[in-house]
Amino acid sequence: MATVPEARELLLRVLLAAAAFACAAAAAAGSGSKVPAIYVFGDSTADVGNNNYLPGSAVPRANFPHNGVDFPTSRPTGRFSNGYNGVDFLAMNMGFKRSPPPFLAVANRSNNQVFRGLLGVNFASAGSGVLDTTGSSIIPLSQQVEQFATVQRNISARISQGAAGAVLSRSLFLVSTGGNDLFAFFARNSTPSDADKRRFIGNLVSLYQNHVKALYVLGARKFAVIDVPPIGCCPYPRSLHPLGACIDVLNELARGFNKGLRDAMRAVSSSFQGLKYSVGSSHAVVQSIMKHPQRLGFKDTTNACCGSGRFNGKSGCTPNATLCGNRYEYLFWDLLHPTHAASKVAAAAIYNGSLHFAAPVNFRQLVEHQC
Repeated sequence: MATVPEARELLLRVLLAAAAFACAAAAAAGSGSKVPAIYVFGDSTADVGNNNYLPGSAVPRANFPHNGVDFPTSRPTGRFSNGYNGVDFLAMNMGFKRSPPPFLAVANRSNNQVFRGLLGVNFASAGSGVLDTTGSSIIPLSQQVEQFATVQRNISARISQGAAGAVLSRSLFLVSTGGNDLFAFFARNSTPSDADKRRFIGNLVSLYQNHVKALYVLGARKFAVIDVPPIGCCPYPRSLHPLGACIDVLNELARGFNKGLRDAMRAVSSSFQGLKYSVGSSHAVVQSIMKHPQRLGFKDTTNACCGSGRFNGKSGCTPNATLCGNRYEYLFWDLLHPTHAASKVAAAAIYNGSLHFAAPVNFRQLVEHQC
Protein backbone atom coordinates (compact mmCIF):
# COMPACT_ATOMS: atom_id res chain seq x y z
CA MET A 1 0.00 0.00 0.00
CA ALA A 2 1.38 3.42 -0.99
CA THR A 3 2.45 5.86 1.70
CA VAL A 4 1.00 9.38 1.80
CA PRO A 5 4.10 10.93 0.11
CA GLU A 6 4.03 8.19 -2.56
CA ALA A 7 0.30 8.76 -3.15
CA ARG A 8 0.91 12.50 -3.50
CA GLU A 9 3.74 11.82 -5.95
CA LEU A 10 1.49 9.54 -7.98
CA LEU A 11 -1.30 12.15 -7.99
CA LEU A 12 1.15 14.82 -9.09
CA ARG A 13 2.33 12.65 -11.96
CA VAL A 14 -1.25 12.02 -13.07
CA LEU A 15 -2.03 15.74 -12.98
CA LEU A 16 1.14 16.63 -14.89
CA ALA A 17 0.38 13.99 -17.50
CA ALA A 18 -3.16 15.35 -17.92
CA ALA A 19 -1.85 18.90 -18.25
CA ALA A 20 0.73 17.77 -20.82
CA PHE A 21 -2.05 16.06 -22.80
CA ALA A 22 -4.12 19.25 -22.77
CA CYS A 23 -1.18 21.30 -24.00
CA ALA A 24 -0.42 18.80 -26.76
CA ALA A 25 -4.11 18.82 -27.70
CA ALA A 26 -4.06 22.58 -28.00
CA ALA A 27 -1.06 22.37 -30.30
CA ALA A 28 -2.68 19.66 -32.41
CA ALA A 29 -6.09 21.31 -32.66
CA GLY A 30 -4.98 23.65 -35.39
CA SER A 31 -2.08 25.68 -36.60
CA GLY A 32 -1.44 28.15 -33.82
CA SER A 33 -4.80 27.58 -32.10
CA LYS A 34 -4.84 28.93 -28.57
CA VAL A 35 -7.34 26.41 -27.14
CA PRO A 36 -7.89 22.72 -27.95
CA ALA A 37 -11.52 23.28 -28.94
CA ILE A 38 -14.46 25.69 -28.97
CA TYR A 39 -17.94 24.60 -27.93
CA VAL A 40 -20.65 27.01 -29.08
CA PHE A 41 -24.18 27.38 -27.67
CA GLY A 42 -26.87 29.85 -28.61
CA ASP A 43 -29.24 31.20 -31.23
CA SER A 44 -29.05 32.58 -34.79
CA THR A 45 -26.19 34.89 -33.80
CA ALA A 46 -24.07 31.72 -33.52
CA ASP A 47 -25.80 29.05 -35.65
CA VAL A 48 -23.63 27.77 -38.52
CA GLY A 49 -26.07 25.23 -39.93
CA ASN A 50 -27.70 23.09 -37.25
CA ASN A 51 -31.17 24.19 -38.30
CA ASN A 52 -30.49 22.90 -41.83
CA TYR A 53 -30.90 19.40 -40.40
CA LEU A 54 -34.18 20.00 -38.54
CA PRO A 55 -37.49 18.91 -40.07
CA GLY A 56 -40.51 21.14 -40.66
CA SER A 57 -41.42 24.37 -42.41
CA ALA A 58 -41.51 26.38 -39.15
CA VAL A 59 -37.74 26.04 -38.59
CA PRO A 60 -35.84 29.34 -39.01
CA ARG A 61 -33.33 28.74 -41.80
CA ALA A 62 -30.73 30.64 -43.81
CA ASN A 63 -29.53 27.90 -46.18
CA PHE A 64 -30.62 29.77 -49.31
CA PRO A 65 -29.51 32.91 -51.18
CA HIS A 66 -28.82 35.73 -50.70
CA ASN A 67 -27.37 34.42 -47.44
CA GLY A 68 -23.74 33.43 -47.89
CA VAL A 69 -23.15 35.63 -50.93
CA ASP A 70 -19.78 36.66 -49.46
CA PHE A 71 -18.96 33.28 -47.89
CA PRO A 72 -16.16 31.32 -49.62
CA THR A 73 -17.61 29.93 -52.90
CA SER A 74 -20.64 32.22 -52.27
CA ARG A 75 -22.66 29.42 -50.74
CA PRO A 76 -25.42 29.68 -48.12
CA THR A 77 -24.46 27.57 -45.11
CA GLY A 78 -27.21 28.29 -42.61
CA ARG A 79 -25.48 31.39 -41.22
CA PHE A 80 -27.73 34.44 -40.99
CA SER A 81 -25.12 36.56 -42.73
CA ASN A 82 -23.77 37.51 -46.11
CA GLY A 83 -20.53 35.79 -45.06
CA TYR A 84 -19.13 34.76 -41.70
CA ASN A 85 -20.81 35.40 -38.36
CA GLY A 86 -19.27 36.58 -35.10
CA VAL A 87 -18.42 33.08 -33.90
CA ASP A 88 -16.41 32.47 -37.06
CA PHE A 89 -14.34 35.60 -36.51
CA LEU A 90 -13.78 34.81 -32.83
CA ALA A 91 -12.62 31.32 -33.83
CA MET A 92 -10.23 32.86 -36.38
CA ASN A 93 -8.78 35.04 -33.64
CA MET A 94 -8.04 31.84 -31.73
CA GLY A 95 -6.20 30.28 -34.66
CA PHE A 96 -9.00 28.20 -36.20
CA LYS A 97 -10.24 28.40 -39.79
CA ARG A 98 -13.79 29.31 -38.72
CA SER A 99 -16.47 28.10 -36.28
CA PRO A 100 -16.39 24.41 -35.41
CA PRO A 101 -18.93 22.32 -37.36
CA PRO A 102 -22.61 22.10 -36.43
CA PHE A 103 -23.39 19.24 -34.06
CA LEU A 104 -25.99 17.72 -36.36
CA ALA A 105 -23.42 17.52 -39.16
CA VAL A 106 -20.99 15.42 -37.09
CA ALA A 107 -23.25 13.61 -34.59
CA ASN A 108 -23.47 10.42 -36.64
CA ARG A 109 -19.95 10.48 -38.02
CA SER A 110 -16.80 8.96 -36.61
CA ASN A 111 -14.96 12.27 -36.41
CA ASN A 112 -11.64 11.46 -34.80
CA GLN A 113 -10.69 15.08 -34.21
CA VAL A 114 -13.96 16.17 -32.57
CA PHE A 115 -14.23 13.05 -30.41
CA ARG A 116 -10.65 13.41 -29.21
CA GLY A 117 -11.60 16.77 -27.74
CA LEU A 118 -10.15 18.85 -30.58
CA LEU A 119 -11.65 21.55 -32.82
CA GLY A 120 -15.00 21.58 -31.00
CA VAL A 121 -18.67 21.58 -31.95
CA ASN A 122 -21.29 24.25 -32.58
CA PHE A 123 -24.66 23.44 -30.98
CA ALA A 124 -26.36 26.80 -31.65
CA SER A 125 -29.84 26.79 -33.15
CA ALA A 126 -31.53 29.81 -34.74
CA GLY A 127 -34.77 30.80 -33.03
CA SER A 128 -33.80 29.22 -29.71
CA GLY A 129 -33.48 30.89 -26.34
CA VAL A 130 -32.57 30.35 -22.73
CA LEU A 131 -36.15 29.22 -22.05
CA ASP A 132 -37.47 25.96 -23.47
CA THR A 133 -40.67 27.81 -24.41
CA THR A 134 -38.84 30.25 -26.70
CA GLY A 135 -39.07 29.30 -30.37
CA SER A 136 -40.61 26.23 -31.96
CA SER A 137 -39.19 23.32 -33.93
CA ILE A 138 -35.66 24.32 -32.83
CA ILE A 139 -33.04 23.16 -30.31
CA PRO A 140 -33.41 25.02 -26.98
CA LEU A 141 -30.36 25.74 -24.84
CA SER A 142 -31.21 22.93 -22.41
CA GLN A 143 -31.09 20.41 -25.27
CA GLN A 144 -27.87 21.93 -26.60
CA VAL A 145 -26.30 21.24 -23.19
CA GLU A 146 -27.57 17.65 -23.40
CA GLN A 147 -25.99 17.31 -26.85
CA PHE A 148 -22.68 18.48 -25.40
CA ALA A 149 -23.03 15.83 -22.68
CA THR A 150 -23.17 13.23 -25.46
CA VAL A 151 -19.99 14.64 -27.00
CA GLN A 152 -18.29 14.72 -23.60
CA ARG A 153 -19.10 11.05 -23.01
CA ASN A 154 -17.70 10.16 -26.44
CA ILE A 155 -14.49 12.08 -25.73
CA SER A 156 -14.09 10.37 -22.35
CA ALA A 157 -14.63 6.96 -23.95
CA ARG A 158 -12.09 7.74 -26.67
CA ILE A 159 -9.21 9.28 -24.70
CA SER A 160 -10.03 8.44 -21.02
CA GLN A 161 -11.95 10.42 -18.44
CA GLY A 162 -8.85 12.10 -17.00
CA ALA A 163 -7.54 13.24 -20.37
CA ALA A 164 -11.02 14.46 -21.34
CA GLY A 165 -11.24 16.52 -18.17
CA ALA A 166 -7.87 18.09 -18.91
CA VAL A 167 -8.63 18.98 -22.53
CA LEU A 168 -12.13 20.30 -21.76
CA SER A 169 -10.83 22.49 -18.92
CA ARG A 170 -8.65 24.32 -21.44
CA SER A 171 -11.30 24.55 -24.15
CA LEU A 172 -13.54 27.57 -24.64
CA PHE A 173 -17.30 27.46 -24.05
CA LEU A 174 -18.95 30.26 -26.00
CA VAL A 175 -22.58 31.19 -25.30
CA SER A 176 -24.57 33.73 -27.34
CA THR A 177 -28.27 33.77 -26.53
CA GLY A 178 -31.08 35.70 -24.82
CA GLY A 179 -32.39 38.00 -27.55
CA ASN A 180 -35.16 35.66 -28.68
CA ASP A 181 -36.43 35.32 -25.11
CA LEU A 182 -36.71 39.12 -24.90
CA PHE A 183 -38.51 39.33 -28.26
CA ALA A 184 -40.96 36.62 -27.13
CA PHE A 185 -41.66 38.44 -23.87
CA PHE A 186 -42.26 41.70 -25.75
CA ALA A 187 -44.59 39.93 -28.21
CA ARG A 188 -46.75 38.82 -25.28
CA ASN A 189 -46.70 42.20 -23.54
CA SER A 190 -45.45 45.29 -25.39
CA THR A 191 -46.06 47.58 -22.40
CA PRO A 192 -44.75 45.61 -19.39
CA SER A 193 -44.50 47.19 -15.97
CA ASP A 194 -41.11 47.57 -14.31
CA ALA A 195 -42.07 44.74 -11.95
CA ASP A 196 -42.95 42.50 -14.91
CA LYS A 197 -39.58 43.22 -16.54
CA ARG A 198 -37.64 42.59 -13.33
CA ARG A 199 -39.46 39.32 -12.67
CA PHE A 200 -38.97 38.03 -16.22
CA ILE A 201 -35.30 39.00 -16.43
CA GLY A 202 -34.61 37.56 -12.97
CA ASN A 203 -36.06 34.20 -14.00
CA LEU A 204 -34.26 34.28 -17.35
CA VAL A 205 -30.86 35.03 -15.84
CA SER A 206 -31.34 32.38 -13.15
CA LEU A 207 -32.01 29.73 -15.80
CA TYR A 208 -29.03 30.93 -17.85
CA GLN A 209 -26.87 30.51 -14.74
CA ASN A 210 -28.20 26.97 -14.28
CA HIS A 211 -27.11 26.08 -17.82
CA VAL A 212 -23.62 27.45 -17.09
CA LYS A 213 -23.48 25.32 -13.93
CA ALA A 214 -24.55 22.24 -15.89
CA LEU A 215 -21.71 22.81 -18.37
CA TYR A 216 -19.28 23.26 -15.47
CA VAL A 217 -20.29 19.86 -14.08
CA LEU A 218 -19.58 18.39 -17.53
CA GLY A 219 -16.05 19.82 -17.50
CA ALA A 220 -16.33 23.39 -18.81
CA ARG A 221 -14.07 25.92 -17.08
CA LYS A 222 -13.60 28.81 -19.54
CA PHE A 223 -16.79 30.66 -20.47
CA ALA A 224 -16.94 33.34 -23.15
CA VAL A 225 -20.47 34.71 -23.05
CA ILE A 226 -21.88 37.37 -25.35
CA ASP A 227 -24.57 39.76 -24.20
CA VAL A 228 -27.62 41.00 -26.12
CA PRO A 229 -27.28 44.01 -28.45
CA PRO A 230 -29.76 46.92 -28.50
CA ILE A 231 -32.33 44.75 -30.28
CA GLY A 232 -34.91 47.54 -30.34
CA CYS A 233 -32.82 49.25 -33.03
CA CYS A 234 -32.78 46.34 -35.48
CA PRO A 235 -34.62 46.98 -38.78
CA TYR A 236 -37.58 44.77 -37.86
CA PRO A 237 -38.47 46.56 -34.59
CA ARG A 238 -37.90 49.93 -36.29
CA SER A 239 -40.36 48.90 -39.00
CA LEU A 240 -43.02 48.51 -36.29
CA HIS A 241 -42.49 51.98 -34.81
CA PRO A 242 -44.76 54.74 -36.23
CA LEU A 243 -41.78 57.11 -36.46
CA GLY A 244 -39.22 54.48 -37.42
CA ALA A 245 -37.38 54.92 -34.13
CA CYS A 246 -35.82 52.26 -31.92
CA ILE A 247 -38.29 50.47 -29.64
CA ASP A 248 -37.31 51.54 -26.15
CA VAL A 249 -38.92 48.64 -24.27
CA LEU A 250 -36.82 46.11 -26.15
CA ASN A 251 -33.65 48.08 -25.44
CA GLU A 252 -34.56 48.37 -21.76
CA LEU A 253 -35.04 44.60 -21.62
CA ALA A 254 -31.63 44.10 -23.26
CA ARG A 255 -29.91 46.40 -20.77
CA GLY A 256 -31.61 44.68 -17.84
CA PHE A 257 -30.68 41.23 -19.11
CA ASN A 258 -27.07 42.26 -19.72
CA LYS A 259 -26.67 43.62 -16.19
CA GLY A 260 -28.19 40.44 -14.79
CA LEU A 261 -25.87 38.33 -16.94
CA ARG A 262 -22.77 40.17 -15.70
CA ASP A 263 -23.88 39.78 -12.08
CA ALA A 264 -24.72 36.09 -12.58
CA MET A 265 -21.37 35.26 -14.15
CA ARG A 266 -19.53 37.11 -11.39
CA ALA A 267 -21.48 35.15 -8.77
CA VAL A 268 -20.97 31.75 -10.37
CA SER A 269 -17.24 32.37 -10.87
CA SER A 270 -16.83 33.04 -7.16
CA SER A 271 -18.70 29.86 -6.22
CA PHE A 272 -17.22 27.34 -8.66
CA GLN A 273 -13.52 26.59 -8.35
CA GLY A 274 -11.50 27.17 -11.51
CA LEU A 275 -14.31 28.81 -13.48
CA LYS A 276 -13.05 31.74 -15.56
CA TYR A 277 -15.18 33.95 -17.75
CA SER A 278 -15.49 37.00 -19.94
CA VAL A 279 -18.68 38.79 -20.96
CA GLY A 280 -18.29 40.16 -24.48
CA SER A 281 -20.56 43.11 -25.12
CA SER A 282 -22.19 43.05 -28.53
CA HIS A 283 -24.35 45.78 -27.02
CA ALA A 284 -21.37 48.13 -26.61
CA VAL A 285 -20.07 47.29 -30.09
CA VAL A 286 -23.37 48.02 -31.85
CA GLN A 287 -23.81 51.24 -29.87
CA SER A 288 -20.32 52.34 -30.92
CA ILE A 289 -21.03 51.61 -34.59
CA MET A 290 -24.34 53.48 -34.43
CA LYS A 291 -22.73 56.46 -32.70
CA HIS A 292 -19.68 56.74 -35.01
CA PRO A 293 -20.45 54.68 -38.13
CA GLN A 294 -18.05 56.34 -40.54
CA ARG A 295 -15.06 55.90 -38.23
CA LEU A 296 -15.54 52.15 -38.71
CA GLY A 297 -16.42 52.26 -42.41
CA PHE A 298 -20.21 52.03 -42.14
CA LYS A 299 -22.72 54.31 -43.85
CA ASP A 300 -26.09 52.70 -43.07
CA THR A 301 -27.00 51.68 -39.51
CA THR A 302 -30.80 51.59 -39.84
CA ASN A 303 -31.71 49.59 -42.97
CA ALA A 304 -31.14 45.92 -43.66
CA CYS A 305 -28.96 45.13 -46.65
CA CYS A 306 -31.24 42.23 -47.62
CA GLY A 307 -34.99 42.19 -47.08
CA SER A 308 -38.18 43.96 -48.08
CA GLY A 309 -40.58 46.64 -46.89
CA ARG A 310 -39.84 49.47 -44.51
CA PHE A 311 -36.13 49.56 -43.54
CA ASN A 312 -35.89 46.30 -45.55
CA GLY A 313 -36.98 44.89 -42.19
CA LYS A 314 -40.46 43.52 -42.81
CA SER A 315 -39.26 40.10 -43.96
CA GLY A 316 -36.11 38.01 -44.00
CA CYS A 317 -33.41 37.64 -46.62
CA THR A 318 -34.81 35.37 -49.33
CA PRO A 319 -33.83 34.80 -52.97
CA ASN A 320 -36.48 37.34 -54.02
CA ALA A 321 -35.52 39.99 -51.44
CA THR A 322 -33.97 43.35 -52.26
CA LEU A 323 -30.18 43.11 -51.96
CA CYS A 324 -27.91 46.11 -51.44
CA GLY A 325 -24.78 46.45 -53.54
CA ASN A 326 -22.47 47.92 -50.89
CA ARG A 327 -22.78 45.23 -48.25
CA TYR A 328 -19.67 46.26 -46.32
CA GLU A 329 -21.19 49.66 -45.56
CA TYR A 330 -24.20 48.19 -43.72
CA LEU A 331 -24.49 47.34 -40.03
CA PHE A 332 -27.45 45.02 -40.60
CA TRP A 333 -27.53 42.14 -43.06
CA ASP A 334 -31.21 41.27 -42.61
CA LEU A 335 -34.08 42.27 -40.35
CA LEU A 336 -32.24 41.17 -37.16
CA HIS A 337 -28.65 40.13 -37.88
CA PRO A 338 -25.34 41.93 -38.51
CA THR A 339 -23.36 41.84 -41.74
CA HIS A 340 -20.08 40.00 -42.22
CA ALA A 341 -18.34 43.38 -41.83
CA ALA A 342 -20.12 44.24 -38.57
CA SER A 343 -19.43 40.78 -37.15
CA LYS A 344 -15.75 41.20 -37.94
CA VAL A 345 -15.62 44.52 -36.05
CA ALA A 346 -17.53 43.04 -33.10
CA ALA A 347 -15.23 40.02 -32.82
CA ALA A 348 -12.11 42.19 -32.94
CA ALA A 349 -13.43 44.48 -30.18
CA ILE A 350 -14.54 41.61 -27.93
CA TYR A 351 -11.41 39.54 -28.48
CA ASN A 352 -8.74 42.24 -28.24
CA GLY A 353 -10.55 45.30 -26.91
CA SER A 354 -10.84 47.25 -23.69
CA LEU A 355 -13.04 46.56 -20.68
CA HIS A 356 -15.76 48.57 -22.45
CA PHE A 357 -16.19 45.67 -24.89
CA ALA A 358 -15.36 42.65 -22.71
CA ALA A 359 -14.97 42.24 -18.95
CA PRO A 360 -13.50 41.39 -16.50
CA VAL A 361 -10.95 40.40 -19.16
CA ASN A 362 -11.23 40.30 -22.93
CA PHE A 363 -11.57 37.01 -24.80
CA ARG A 364 -7.89 36.94 -25.76
CA GLN A 365 -6.86 37.18 -22.10
CA LEU A 366 -9.34 34.43 -21.26
CA VAL A 367 -8.11 31.95 -23.85
CA GLU A 368 -4.36 32.53 -23.73
CA HIS A 369 -2.78 30.24 -21.20
CA GLN A 370 0.78 29.06 -20.71
CA CYS A 371 1.15 25.31 -20.47
